[in-house]
Amino acid sequence: MNHETVMAWVAAYERSWRDQDDAGVGELFSDEASYLLSPYEPPLVGLAAIRDFWVDTEGDEFTLSAEVVAVDGAVAVVRALVRYGGDSPQEYTDLWVLRFASDGRVEHFEEWAYWPGKSYTAETADVGADADATSDTGPDSND
Repeated sequence: MNHETVMAWVAAYERSWRDQDDAGVGELFSDEASYLLSPYEPPLVGLAAIRDFWVDTEGDEFTLSAEVVAVDGAVAVVRALVRYGGDSPQEYTDLWVLRFASDGRVEHFEEWAYWPGKSYTAETADVGADADATSDTGPDSND
């Protein structure tokens, strides 16, 4: 993979997503592809699950701009800016980690989305509580 082939895949992804092209999903993703909407959620696995997800977003107005951040062999990282219009406009920046199969389709898609105005750090109260709970069990404790 290189920057040009990754951007060609991203362009095809956008076309298929925008057009709700079920056949396009099979051209983009391998048969048993995993698609993580968040690193903390279970993945969608297989073309049928990915197609069902795409159908759920049918009719959404959006713009997508993307750039390749890195390519290393079969793995690529893409930064995407997505803006939704309509009655509830929203925007987010997304990092995609893509692992390509030998046929050029993606076998693993992982999203890391960030929304404006959302916290990007752990809450201080939670960090302090965790630290207090474990502070006397570390390697330097006298227990």
